[in-house]
Amino acid sequence: MDSVPVAGDYLGPYKLVAPIGAGGMGQVWKALDERLGRTVAVKILAETSAADLRIRFEQEARAASALQHPSIVSVFDVGSEAGVPYIVSELVDGETLRTLLMKGPLPLRRALEIGTQVADGVAAAHQAGITHRDLKPENIMLTAEGRAKILDFGLAKRAAATNANRTDNSTDTYLSEPGTILGTANYMSPEQARGLAVDSRSDQFSFGIILHEMLGGKQPFKRDSTPQTLAAIIAEDAPPLPASTPVPLRWVVERCL
Repeated sequence: MDSVPVAGDYLGPYKLVAPIGAGGMGQVWKALDERLGRTVAVKILAETSAADLRIRFEQEARAASALQHPSIVSVFDVGSEAGVPYIVSELVDGETLRTLLMKGPLPLRRALEIGTQVADGVAAAHQAGITHRDLKPENIMLTAEGRAKILDFGLAKRAAATNANRTDNSTDTYLSEPGTILGTANYMSPEQARGLAVDSRSDQFSFGIILHEMLGGKQPFKRDSTPQTLAAIIAEDAPPLPASTPVPLRWVVERCL
């Protein structure tokens, strides 16, 4: 295939129909699986991508394919065509949580529905030994039926990959140098912001930020620049939630953060 995919190109048995947008490390296309006659999403990594990105891309496929849960986008296949790696997953017909949040804070019932479903999916990943490390509204799809689905495990890490004998505080990331910061600044945990090792508690903090934003309508630690945002995550408390937020729910958010 050409270095720049176009509609009508094939990746294995998958016929590209139309670009959907960017997704983590690759470009995402709507495609037709001609063997099974179903529409799927195909994420493609550019041919010119560095070797470490290619390995991360493959690790994303392995991490996501190990998870089977209603709140996690299912991965169907992984392959390579003319040196171009790709991941095939279910095509979610809906919008991202980011699109919904652009309209302002969510009604309490809707925030609870989405939050519960995302928490279920995150818990399933953690039970499988996988930390997402990039939870954010852009990585949560909402189906037409209202189901929340987590996607983009491009920065995911398996707990089994950690070295139990390690004594340093370097970032535990795929192919990253000590102190490397991976993730999205506004939704990072304090340990991510410091470039330290992370585990499932990092996802819990990011989840708390998402809950706070759904209820309050603003990203609690967002500042004018990335360094200021990271400093706020490390040193400051999140602003109070609206007084109308039930006390038990406020406690959950505060506990996550």
